[in-house]
Amino acid sequence: MKFSNMISICCLGFAFALLVNAQAPAFDVASVKPNKSGDMGTRIMFQPGGRFEANNASLKTLLEIAYDVRDFQVSGGPAWMSSDRYDIQAKAEGRQQGDLRTETEEQRKADLDRRRLMIQALLAERFKLAVHKESKESTIYALVVAKGGPKIKELPPETTPAPDPKDAPKESLDKPDPKRLPRGMMRMGPGELTAQGVKIISLANSLSNAVGHPVFDKTGLTGDYTYELKWTPDENHGDAASSADANGPSIFTALTEQLGLKLESQKGPVDVIVIDHAEKASEN
Repeated sequence: MKFSNMISICCLGFAFALLVNAQAPAFDVASVKPNKSGDMGTRIMFQPGGRFEANNASLKTLLEIAYDVRDFQVSGGPAWMSSDRYDIQAKAEGRQQGDLRTETEEQRKADLDRRRLMIQALLAERFKLAVHKESKESTIYALVVAKGGPKIKELPPETTPAPDPKDAPKESLDKPDPKRLPRGMMRMGPGELTAQGVKIISLANSLSNAVGHPVFDKTGLTGDYTYELKWTPDENHGDAASSADANGPSIFTALTEQLGLKLESQKGPVDVIVIDHAEKASEN
């Protein structure tokens, strides 16, 4: 899921309960149920027709999606916001939402903004969530091209529609290539990231999670790129438990050696969501 190469959150300084009003978009029906499965995986889905589904999601994860922020941009709140999990099914009856897979970039941004407002309203209603936004001076990174130039492969623009999976030969469906990704998709795990025909902004967003600070795309690269990046995860960011080589390169070294890009440390304002109030949602 999710987006933008700038963290476009203004320091408004008042509770976002104000967003929940007659003018703000909201779901017409919603089911929120505690998930007691003990599973670790979380699934979030935006579907055509105004549907939103979350399976085994914490309130903190839902907040990050609703306000388009990352873990390091969330401050305060009770511990259960990260540990308690919920299943959510919500729908905006009678409202036509676009299909994020087929929309233009401008349409997709507008649609995502509208959906985020709807999730914000849902969290305020069902979890009594109240937050405000602050800005603080912190470390940020600029993603730039390293000396020697980029080492990533640019894919030419698509000229024909992607093939429909139902038209593929049966044997290719029976034995899919686990390493092959559709164009425009990324796969990220502890110490590794694979991309097939994606914008550099997607890499910058993924790097933000890996380094625990905002990363802004300053490369000037505008195409769709394919690459694979492997590094030794930093245990300070909670992703050290992996099969990555403990003696392998840091993400900073790997980025330069493998992709021909680098991160330049800077200081700048970072917007933070501060949690003022939250309550556990009752089952319904």
